[in-house]
Amino acid sequence: MAELKAVLTKDACPPAGPYSQALLTPHALYISGQLPALADGSLPEGSMAYKASLCIENLKAILTAAGSDISRVVKVTVFLTDMKNFAEVNSEYEKHFGVGGAPKPARSCVAVHQLPKGVDVEIECVALPSGGPKASDEEEMEIRAKD
Repeated sequence: MAELKAVLTKDACPPAGPYSQALLTPHALYISGQLPALADGSLPEGSMAYKASLCIENLKAILTAAGSDISRVVKVTVFLTDMKNFAEVNSEYEKHFGVGGAPKPARSCVAVHQLPKGVDVEIECVALPSGGPKASDEEEMEIRAKD
């Protein structure tokens, strides 16, 4: 069985339940859905664009902690509680993905009845690993090998 590592960084909002921020395998990095929250877990008010940016910044922090980056994201799933917010979320999304000649990742966007903590948007992704996690900075990241 391939090595499986849980990734946890203090630079992204903590998990809202009993799951990992991300799982790193030799071939992919699976990042759990990120809420529009600050690294301390608080949920600030603001526009949908701002909330989408918080989700994406959390994804970026986890990508960095795992030794990857946003240019290596291959699949994104956006969850919205109301599709009326689709255009505003897209306007923020396109500022981060497929920039600087990087290919735009595959993406799904789905409307859901509810999201954790009553938020309006949640974003998850799958990325290619890039040389594995940065094990040199253990204060910012905890990686636990799973048997």
